[in-house]
Amino acid sequence: MRIGAVLLRIATGAVLLFMYFPLALVIAYAFNSSGTSAWPPAGFTLQWVQDALENTGLRQAFITSLTAALAATAIAVVLGTLASIAVARYRFFGREAVSLLLLLPIALPGIVTGIALSSAIQTTLRPLGIDFGLFTVIVGHSTFCIVVVYNNVLARLRRVGGSLEEASMDLGADVFQTFRFVTFPAVRSALLAGAVLAFALSFDEIIVTTFTAGPGVQTLPIWIYQNLARPNQAPIVNVVAASLIVLSVIPVWLTQRLSADTSGGRL
Repeated sequence: MRIGAVLLRIATGAVLLFMYFPLALVIAYAFNSSGTSAWPPAGFTLQWVQDALENTGLRQAFITSLTAALAATAIAVVLGTLASIAVARYRFFGREAVSLLLLLPIALPGIVTGIALSSAIQTTLRPLGIDFGLFTVIVGHSTFCIVVVYNNVLARLRRVGGSLEEASMDLGADVFQTFRFVTFPAVRSALLAGAVLAFALSFDEIIVTTFTAGPGVQTLPIWIYQNLARPNQAPIVNVVAASLIVLSVIPVWLTQRLSADTSGGRL
C-alpha cells in the first residue's frame, strides 16, 4: 500500500507538472528582458507590462471582450434561469427534448456553431439591417453561455425540491413573491457560479467570435491570435497571456466556493 501511495503521488505530480509547467513558462517569458521565448530568461523586466498598458489596440480589444462577455452573461442568466425553472418545476410535452436542445450548443464543435450562426446572420439578420458586429458576437456567445447557467440552476432546483415553493403558494404568495423570497435565495449561489463560468467562457472565446464578428470588431483572443506570430509583439502577447492565467484563477475559485453546499460537498 505504501508503494501504491508513493506511485499515486508521483503520477499526480507528473500530471500537475504536465498541465502547469507550460503556464509557468508563459509567465516567466512575460518578464524576460530579452523579449524572446527562450530559456533560461536573460533577466527580469517590467518593460513589456508597460508596453501592454500603452497599446491602444490591446486596450480596445479588452474593452470589446469585456462588453461582449458581460452582455452575453446577462442574457444567459435571464434565459438560462427561466429555462431551468420551466424544466425543473413544470411538466409539459417535449420537456426532455427542450432540455436536450438547451444542452446541445456546449457539445457541438465551436466551428460548427460558428458556421451555423454565420449562415443564420446572413440569411435572417442581414436583410433586417443587422450585419456582423458586436451584437452578433454577443448573440453567438449567448448560445453556449446559457448552457452553464441552465445546468447549474437546474441541478440546484432538483436538489432543493419544490416543497418550499408549494408551501409559499399555499400560504397566499403569488408567483413573483415565491420566486423572490423562496426560489431565488435557494438558487442564488448556483446562479452566480453559472454566471461566472459563462463570463469566463465568453471572454476567451475565439472560434465562434471569428465567424460572428465583423471586420471592425476585435476581441482580446482575436488580438492575441493575430499578434502571436509577430516577433515585435511576442513579449506583449506573453504579458497578456500571463495576466489571463492569473485572472482565470478568480472565476475558478469563485465557482468552487459558490457551488459548495452547507455540508461542504459539491453540486
